[in-house]
Amino acid sequence: MPSLKEVKTKIGGVKKTSQITRAMNMVAAAKLRGAQARMEDFRPYAEQFNAAMRNLSAGTGGANFPLMEVRDVRTVELMVITSDRGLCGSFNTHILRAAEKAVNRLEGEGKKVSLVCVGKKARNHFRRSGKIRQSYPDIMGTFQMFNARTIAQDAAANFLSGDADEVRVIYGRFHSVAVQRPEEFDLLPVKPVESSAGEAGGGSQAVYIYEPSQEEIMEVLLPMYLNVMVYHAMLEVSASEHAARMTAMDNATRACNDMIENLTLVYNKTRQAGITGELMDIVGGAEALK
Repeated sequence: MPSLKEVKTKIGGVKKTSQITRAMNMVAAAKLRGAQARMEDFRPYAEQFNAAMRNLSAGTGGANFPLMEVRDVRTVELMVITSDRGLCGSFNTHILRAAEKAVNRLEGEGKKVSLVCVGKKARNHFRRSGKIRQSYPDIMGTFQMFNARTIAQDAAANFLSGDADEVRVIYGRFHSVAVQRPEEFDLLPVKPVESSAGEAGGGSQAVYIYEPSQEEIMEVLLPMYLNVMVYHAMLEVSASEHAARMTAMDNATRACNDMIENLTLVYNKTRQAGITGELMDIVGGAEALK
């Protein structure tokens, strides 16, 4: 049985850990409010941008736009977006596991895979794989739209040079404070969305007249579309990171409280055993004197 001093020292250490995890939970909750507000404010913009792109690209076919060129896919670039910091449970692990599955699946199909790692955790995980083409560590804490523009322009330049036939993004999408799931979407080539047969046959549809021409608008909006999609994914990861860290620190605080209760019970049992032993020595000595 451990000594009273050892148990008391452990209780003090766990209490200090509990104070740290409680403080980190409060900090994560404060940061989550700001990150969630940015993400929720940007979601309608991203959705409307997608709707505008669908309407514009529906009749173009993408023949005149290099960013919409569909090729035989031999090389795929995966953009993996994670956080820079840990202590957020299994959030980053799920994203990295989804990225590894995607790499294995694509390589099993005979395709070459390169990686763009956004966030320190993704860079560190794939550092020894030899597949990283570009990495952006220490960016997820204070990123802005110009950071997303830099990443999107680099991916677009690699696609236009022919070094990648397809670009996909793997990131963690924010569903709620308790649920964040890894998701994947195609970034390049930008694929036009044709109207379905049901939409064509049912009811009247708005017909838009564009000024300037549809092609001129697409030339401007396509690069902006890439910026918006990358920035949106980064906002989702940022909000998910803080939510996951808040949940992880809350669980850690509860675990610390449970450990304190168990150690306190051990401390009381040890102290009681010591008192009982001393009483037995006193009683034994008294009986011997008789």
